[in-house]
Amino acid sequence: MADDELPDAPAVTAGTRTPLEDDPALRDPAAALVAGPAGGAAGAVDVSAREIRREYLRLLLRSPAFIIGVVILLWWVVCAVFGRVIAPYNPVAGSLLQFNQPPSSAHWFGTDSLGRDVFSRVIVGARDILVISVVATVLGTAVGTSIGLVQGYFRGVVDNVVGRIVDALLALPVVIVVFIFVVAVGASTITLILTIGFVFAVIIARTVRTAVLQERELDYVAAARLRDESNAHIMFAEILPNVSGPILVEFTVRLGYAIFAIATLSFLGFGIQPPTPDWGADIANSYQYLAAGYWWQTLFPALAIASLVVAVNLIGDSIEAVVIQ
Repeated sequence: MADDELPDAPAVTAGTRTPLEDDPALRDPAAALVAGPAGGAAGAVDVSAREIRREYLRLLLRSPAFIIGVVILLWWVVCAVFGRVIAPYNPVAGSLLQFNQPPSSAHWFGTDSLGRDVFSRVIVGARDILVISVVATVLGTAVGTSIGLVQGYFRGVVDNVVGRIVDALLALPVVIVVFIFVVAVGASTITLILTIGFVFAVIIARTVRTAVLQERELDYVAAARLRDESNAHIMFAEILPNVSGPILVEFTVRLGYAIFAIATLSFLGFGIQPPTPDWGADIANSYQYLAAGYWWQTLFPALAIASLVVAVNLIGDSIEAVVIQ
């Protein structure tokens, strides 16, 4: 067909809608992205997220370090829940006729200076240290994540003010800050939880802030703003799921620090108060007998602390290797 035989293009007059204008993807790109073809992009994102989680779990289950850490941690969780049932003796009842007995078939970990069964005290002692450390870490993670989201998303004056407070609190070691608070307020379970949680919150906030600063400039955040989503929705529904990896790693790392901090405070006499079985307090009460050859009273509580901290660190390192790539 010759050029002069080509048909004329249809005339477009005022009020006439073209096929392109009827395309919803061109009229509202953000809505089209959410709706998506054949089931929607949102559904595809959900499926993709599930596949990613399954892949993470598969990689973790192939990690020997993760398996070892989970097995050790589960053992101490079982002891924390069923310690009174597992313990062969009353952990707070002593006998002056059986004090300072070495490990034997009757007392697997021996007895202490008051005749109490060391094995029973180690088993039951897992409860308080696990409960306090987990609750304090969860509290610190929740508060720290919220602070970090606000810092990273709004930046400006909010970021500067909160950032200076965080820097001031991070100038001292965690144990020293917790020790000062506990001494000032008084030793109790609530004080330990609130103090450790507060200190961890400011540390976690810095990590979350760094992650949010990278996410806030991405296209999905801009699309949420175009949809007139609220700031709270953008922070907690859009950005938070995408920074969950660093938050999970921070949680496991801080959990190990919480266990160590609680044991240290108990050793110094500002943690869990006697006669409640506690690993740190038992070490403090028995290490003076090492010179006399009563090594078991100190060794087994110390091994309990070390095994729990190592287990949490193995899990945390495995998660970091898989999630943070």
